Amino acid sequence: MSKKNEKAGWNLENSYASLPEKLFTSQNPNPVESPKLIKLNKSLAASLGLNAHALENEDCVAVFAGNRIPDGAAPIAQAYAGHQFGHFNMLGDGRAVLLGEQLTPRGERFDIQLKGSGRTPYSRGGDGRAALGPMLREYIISEAMYGLGIPTTRSLAVVTTGESILRETRLPGAILTRVAASHIRVGTFQFVAQWGKVEELQVLADYTIERHYPDIKSDNSRYLSFLKEVVKRQALLVSKWQLVGFIHGVMNTDNMTISGETIDYGPCAFMDTYDPETVFSSIDTQGRYAYDNQPNIAGWNLARFAECLLPLLHEDQKRAVEMAQEVLSGFPEVYRAYWINGMRAKLGLFNEEPEDHTLVEDLLQIMVKYRADYTNTFRALTLDSHEDNVLFGTEEFTTWYNQWVDRLGRQQQSKADSHQLMKNNNPAIIPRNHRVEEALEAAVDRQDYSVMEQLLEALSNPFAYEAHQTKYCTAPVNSNGTYRTYCGT
Repeated sequence: MSKKNEKAGWNLENSYASLPEKLFTSQNPNPVESPKLIKLNKSLAASLGLNAHALENEDCVAVFAGNRIPDGAAPIAQAYAGHQFGHFNMLGDGRAVLLGEQLTPRGERFDIQLKGSGRTPYSRGGDGRAALGPMLREYIISEAMYGLGIPTTRSLAVVTTGESILRETRLPGAILTRVAASHIRVGTFQFVAQWGKVEELQVLADYTIERHYPDIKSDNSRYLSFLKEVVKRQALLVSKWQLVGFIHGVMNTDNMTISGETIDYGPCAFMDTYDPETVFSSIDTQGRYAYDNQPNIAGWNLARFAECLLPLLHEDQKRAVEMAQEVLSGFPEVYRAYWINGMRAKLGLFNEEPEDHTLVEDLLQIMVKYRADYTNTFRALTLDSHEDNVLFGTEEFTTWYNQWVDRLGRQQQSKADSHQLMKNNNPAIIPRNHRVEEALEAAVDRQDYSVMEQLLEALSNPFAYEAHQTKYCTAPVNSNGTYRTYCGT
């Protein structure tokens, strides 16, 4: 290891490059003119075994910009396929390069990827670059998701490139360093299933099991166990999205990770007013990825994953299909169990009663009717504060509230215990769209990063209920209806 590497703490391996060659292309990042470090995630750096202070020096900034390759790295662009809005396409890393896998002091393995690092063989006519605004947006939202306890890729650094890129207008270029358990997607398996051999599919499956599900590698039916585990992780992940009002916006199969992490923060956003049909993405004109449809789409994507595994499940295709269908048929129930247990926690309920589903659904229907703010409704219930909420005082809510109080009384835990359970599961703040836009406007237009820093600090502990966070709790005057997001990341 070189002295520069040793000082920074890079400890890179390249296990993915041991897979069949069709799965990737060796590809160095494209150098940029004059990189400048804009944001470094020091706490994440420390957890990766990196020296945050050393990462701020010129040599390490050059690594984040793609101008220097650290020792141990073997940069590649990954190939994959995917159903994009239901249509199957050959895809791949069109503007991202995987430097390698950082081995942490605890023996964990994380992908280190540069996003916006230039053209690759999979660019399909694109310039391979990224703009500063979308890269900062991914940083903010991914770190907010981490604070909320939702499995997610994370952001280690953002650098500006000193170059402008052409979109609708000229925009400042930037590169984001993304950290992930891995970048293996449903679309990775689709790529091999479509264009590879069964032996290559098995190699990919075995590698993924070893990396993400090592407890099942000795199972007699390990590929069936593999499918079951991925189904459970996706059910848990999407339930967590729903519980905080997060809308991914582009749940294509290439954006579903096998590890169960949220990936690709393009047209995503958090709901203000509760409306199950909410869509933020400018290109989702049919509502395919609307809030209420996310569990169904997750199930659809898992079916595409199961199709890829059929040759590994059983040599008799008919039997393989039956095995896969049996697993997939259980997804709605697995998801629903995660979701209703999460909702019980949001309402301070420790035990289970059959009528809990009705109690939850009744509240949600009242919220729809009165266009209540999703996060602030649960926040108000947590604080037992009924001011400034459109629900409180209505006849429907009063009836529901009395039923909820009665329900709380039918459990052994105290009111204080329920209150603490609710505080632990109802975030006081989320990255509200108007606050995110406010931070991005200050950063991109005025090079003022203080607004973003304050927002990130508040979002790092969303369950704290601290006074200084209160300003981030206020919903915008016009919520949901006019806000649109774009696939800029």
